[in-house]
Amino acid sequence: MRVRVATTALGITAVLLAVPACSTATTGSKHQTSSSRTGKPTEAVQHPAVLGARLLDQSDLGSGYLPKPERPAQHDDVTVIGCPALSELGGDAATGGTLAFPNKAKADFTYGGSSLEISEELYSDSAKKLSDGITRIFDAMTGCPTYQVVPDGTPIDVTSQKLPAPQLGDEQWSQLLTFTAGGRSTVVKQTAIRDGNLLLVVSGSPALVDRHLDKALAKATPTG
Repeated sequence: MRVRVATTALGITAVLLAVPACSTATTGSKHQTSSSRTGKPTEAVQHPAVLGARLLDQSDLGSGYLPKPERPAQHDDVTVIGCPALSELGGDAATGGTLAFPNKAKADFTYGGSSLEISEELYSDSAKKLSDGITRIFDAMTGCPTYQVVPDGTPIDVTSQKLPAPQLGDEQWSQLLTFTAGGRSTVVKQTAIRDGNLLLVVSGSPALVDRHLDKALAKATPTG
């Protein structure tokens, strides 16, 4: 069965939202959420312009980071082999490497003129919709330790590993993905934090994700 997904390494992780629900999220965080800090519920929906202002920028990241040029999204039919949870999804795929929530903002950066990259995404919706949507995606991705995707006839071997998520926000998810093609491998770490009605997803080179996750969450959930 062929499903439509973005054909970049980071885009592949943003697969269909219509996956059978199976709760694996970590709860009971030790970190104060935006609602607990202010004593009031987080606003239900944030406009994309507001979300955009809460993304990390070059001044937040420090020297050596450059915005990655935005390229027109290209989506192809991709065959998924060896992972029924993905190959049986059907329905509409998330496009452009972002998830199908109505209010969203995204920023991509490269580091040091190398292949190191970091991507930050912010989404706003009801807490339940955010929780259900991202849980379904992480369940689908980590439910298959190894599988293969074939965009344009070129096979890419994928291995996935569920990671302990940092105790931040209200719910947390984390995974490590390795994409191998033509004898070369790319390792991508992806960590998602739901804080009230905001969802933060940071993806990219593992060291960069670890370095900037706390800072990204702090800017995304201001207390003022």
